[in-house]
Amino acid sequence: MAAFIAKQMVGNQLSAVKGAVGGDGGDDGDDKEKAEEEERERQEAIREAEDRRKEKHRKMEEEREKMRQDIRDKYNIKKKEEIVEAAPQEEPNPLMRKKKTPEELAAEAEQEELDDFTTKLKKRLSDAFKNCPLRNLF
Repeated sequence: MAAFIAKQMVGNQLSAVKGAVGGDGGDDGDDKEKAEEEERERQEAIREAEDRRKEKHRKMEEEREKMRQDIRDKYNIKKKEEIVEAAPQEEPNPLMRKKKTPEELAAEAEQEELDDFTTKLKKRLSDAFKNCPLRNLF
């Protein structure tokens, strides 16, 4: 009889350990559903915490702006207005830049040729003028 009682006590504890380790194969579907539900709850809690944090910072910024405005009013300081110009900003990634059309490429090539031609012409004229005997007259 003592052996029976000992077996019952140890057997129950052993079954509990097997269940905790995953020895039972029947509850996998329920475990997955529970895990999915817990994950959804966790994600929802994270979103709520992020919303609370954003709201807190928005309120703090409103209070700061009110304080700034009070100081401006007290000392008759005008608020600086930031003018946002529509200046094209360089894109950080050169691979993402706007592609040039064939017309733009042709116009650039023509401009380079003109620049090259005018540079050569100017150099030739200055060389010719340096060697010109009539240079001293002017």
